[in-house]
Amino acid sequence: MKQEYDFSKGERGKFFHKNASFNLPVYLDDEVRNYLQERASSKGVELAQLVNDMLRQDIKLIQTVEP
Repeated sequence: MKQEYDFSKGERGKFFHKNASFNLPVYLDDEVRNYLQERASSKGVELAQLVNDMLRQDIKLIQTVEP
């Protein structure tokens, strides 16, 4: 690394987008990923769709038991 960097020609907020969304990576264990990939393939859907559907079901279950 340099001792100093010259930011005199930099633009503040050049890459800022107010409505940007971030997709955070989720790392699954190999055995979990393999199982879910097989299930997704057998249903003819993408892995991400299968996982999202499963998580939505879990959210609904949690919400039904919350006070």
